[in-house]
Amino acid sequence: MSRIGKKPIAIPAGVEVKVNGNEVTVKGPKGTLTQSFNADMAIAVEGAEIVVTRPTDNKEHRALHGLTRTLIANMVEGVSVGYKKELEVNGVGFRAQKQGNNLVMNLGFSHQVIMPEIDGITIEVPNNNSIIISGADKQKVGQFAAEVREKRPPEPYKGKGIKYVGEYIRRKEGKAAKGSKK
Repeated sequence: MSRIGKKPIAIPAGVEVKVNGNEVTVKGPKGTLTQSFNADMAIAVEGAEIVVTRPTDNKEHRALHGLTRTLIANMVEGVSVGYKKELEVNGVGFRAQKQGNNLVMNLGFSHQVIMPEIDGITIEVPNNNSIIISGADKQKVGQFAAEVREKRPPEPYKGKGIKYVGEYIRRKEGKAAKGSKK
């Protein structure tokens, strides 16, 4: 039995869950999320909990069991608490700012990098060197943060670029001095 799959998901106060066949809709203070799941998985709301069960013990059903439960748990957490990713911009002259609904970044290119805010995502820029991406959908928040980081990933020599807060950048040594040949 899947250890993750058999755990019931607690529904916090202020969150409403509707199950229609294999489609789950979760509504809460941070928004509404809807997702369809595999028809084989049985999803039921029992009191203040959501329970996911599988029909058989074959390999595909075992894999889907834990996945379905985790995705629903992420939806419940997203609409009640929300998700956020924090990014740091490091480098001389590198900076970020918000203009209207756009994230405008100077990243050492000859042009500014402009990324529009997508629906379901909010971008905050508390100062020139930090970006906070938040929203209810864990996948959207992570994907948008990865796309922002992709514009200028941190390089290993000086550490310049966009990195996640708390991310460790493996540093490399620069060129060796010229007279070291034997």
